[in-house]
Amino acid sequence: MDLNQHPDPQGEREKYVLAFNDTMLKIWQEQITLLDVIDTGRLLHSVSALPVRADGRFIEIGLSQAFLEYGLWQDFGTGKEIPRGNSGDIGREKRRVAKKWFSRKYYSSVLNLRDFLADNIGQSFVGIVAKAIDENYRRYNH
Repeated sequence: MDLNQHPDPQGEREKYVLAFNDTMLKIWQEQITLLDVIDTGRLLHSVSALPVRADGRFIEIGLSQAFLEYGLWQDFGTGKEIPRGNSGDIGREKRRVAKKWFSRKYYSSVLNLRDFLADNIGQSFVGIVAKAIDENYRRYNH
């Protein structure tokens, strides 16, 4: 096994996570455009990344994006003309159509992040164990 395969796994994780966050913003904006949920543009421009929370080693990471609540109502196909607590039949033709908000592309990106972190952190762990049992490493580095 090549212990130098990942010279800076923590740096790789940090770059990947920050790039992932930027990509998520683009995916949300793309989804808004594809769903044609643009009236005033407020929803499209409301998408933002909240600060990345990381433990310094980028092993525990908190990522989140924000957007106006209106986007969730698009997913349900409801809006201001539908009163709260209604039975579903409000006595008139339903004008709104549910527009699936959470895209496959978004879900796929989350799975890619999972796979990258599993591989990256796993490689770091293997390197730690390999160094611990390597006589030459222990002899000359401790």
